[in-house]
Amino acid sequence: MSSLKIAVIGECMIELKGQVFGDMQQHFGGDVMNTAIYLKKLAADTMDVSFVSSMGTDTLSIALIDRWLSHGILVDKVLLNPHKNAGLYLIQNTPDGERTFQYWRNDSAAKYMVQHLQFNSVIDDLAKFDAIYLSGISLAILPSEDAQYLLLKLKRLTQKGVKLIFDSNYRPSLWSSKQACQQRMKAVMAMSSLALVTFEDEQLLWGDKSLSFARQRLHQQGASLLVIKDGANGCHISHQNSSGIIETQHYPTEPVTHVVDTTAAGDSFNAGFLCYWLQGEPFANCALAGNFTAAQVIAQTGAIVEIDPKKIYIGSHVAENDTLLPI
Repeated sequence: MSSLKIAVIGECMIELKGQVFGDMQQHFGGDVMNTAIYLKKLAADTMDVSFVSSMGTDTLSIALIDRWLSHGILVDKVLLNPHKNAGLYLIQNTPDGERTFQYWRNDSAAKYMVQHLQFNSVIDDLAKFDAIYLSGISLAILPSEDAQYLLLKLKRLTQKGVKLIFDSNYRPSLWSSKQACQQRMKAVMAMSSLALVTFEDEQLLWGDKSLSFARQRLHQQGASLLVIKDGANGCHISHQNSSGIIETQHYPTEPVTHVVDTTAAGDSFNAGFLCYWLQGEPFANCALAGNFTAAQVIAQTGAIVEIDPKKIYIGSHVAENDTLLPI
């Protein structure tokens, strides 16, 4: 059986963490890359996960690409731009333990990926893939005309049968206005096979009074299969049946007693959910896989941590047991 081919479109940046003019650690981070790495960890040889982006040719950029390769991510669709560099962000901890971020991404290679001379060749080749995954951040970092062009190309790919998976992941500072973001979100929602959204983000962007109101609005905007993530309350999955009726099911989480760092909680949930969903598993298993993946991640420090795929049952592909294994 051939592996499923998944393309992940977006940005991954170099992370600096520590004290200015003191000890500084280098890592990397990015919402879609976090999902890509956890998806590959879980799916192993059942899926090929390719990253679609642009990077510089400087030492840091090449070192970062090598890190992705070490996690099993395919990088043949990462476009190299000798005139740009990787984006960068700095994390510092305040005295009360809170984290602050500073970003340097306005002139990053990823921001200008659509303008790369080889972009059309890369994006058109995705017609051979089973699914494409991107986020609101993937769209927000692009110049407006570039984002519109990407959406046009994605629409043509969905018309050829490629599944589009979208995580809205709203970050206000990346958008010129709420109205600009809303317009972009509606366009991509209407062509998505699966939408993964966070209720807090939807409230912030749209002012939704309740989760049920957000669900109704998103389906009206074109979402056919919808997952609303609601933190410790679990997730709500809804879809329209053949009669046009919205069917909804709530899947609560198991209590996690030891929470260390919630970084990448949503990204890792997406990975667990997608690993099941792309292989045709029932929604209940998809939700549990997402919850169990996120539970392992938030019990450790950092966005990319070690997880044990054997603690998550993935159909008949890697499991030794017939039930979902609790953490």
